[in-house]
Amino acid sequence: MDKRELEDVLPLTAVQEGLLFHAVYDDAAPDVYLVQLSFELEGPAAPARFRRAAEALVRRHPPLRAGFLHHGLSQPVQFVPREVPLRWHEADLRELDEAERRDEVQRWLVEDRGTRFDLTRPPLIRFALFRLGDDRFHLVLTHHHILLDGWSLPLVVLEYFALYDHDGDESALPRAVPYRTYLEWCGRQDRDAAREAWREALAGLEGPTLLASAAPGRT
Repeated sequence: MDKRELEDVLPLTAVQEGLLFHAVYDDAAPDVYLVQLSFELEGPAAPARFRRAAEALVRRHPPLRAGFLHHGLSQPVQFVPREVPLRWHEADLRELDEAERRDEVQRWLVEDRGTRFDLTRPPLIRFALFRLGDDRFHLVLTHHHILLDGWSLPLVVLEYFALYDHDGDESALPRAVPYRTYLEWCGRQDRDAAREAWREALAGLEGPTLLASAAPGRT
């Protein structure tokens, strides 16, 4: 990539480094850090506005345009292109009967969950919109967890629908805080103190443990 096409090159957070390791450790297996959100929407809506909102969302937040490199580097980095192609899929299923529409959406969802992202080829987020009726839609947002954590995701979803309401006009939303600001804050933290805090919290733990209970029937 030409340097003129780059907006920024940034370090990774500690969590991102861990997610990158897991993503590349076995790139032939299903990626358990692929996150898929589905929304069933009812009411008058304009499909073109959903796409314009997606374009604005990715344009507004540089981390949603990030790719990740590690081969031949002493430390992995995330690079942010100034522009990326929007990954958008749209299908009108109104000519199918109800059962066929449901089966087609479910088939696509399974296929989408099995389609890994190449972390070196951003964007690592994609959108899909299925029209089920004149006023019924199924919207899907799929991304890699390395982009968004549990705190960020609800905010991004709220912004997406706000951008839909404003037809993709970013000026209607408050200015986004640069991601670099958060990385700079991370860089000022005392790593030795953090290690000591975790060492104290995990004292006495002699074997592996589950962070959450196992889900029956889940593979």
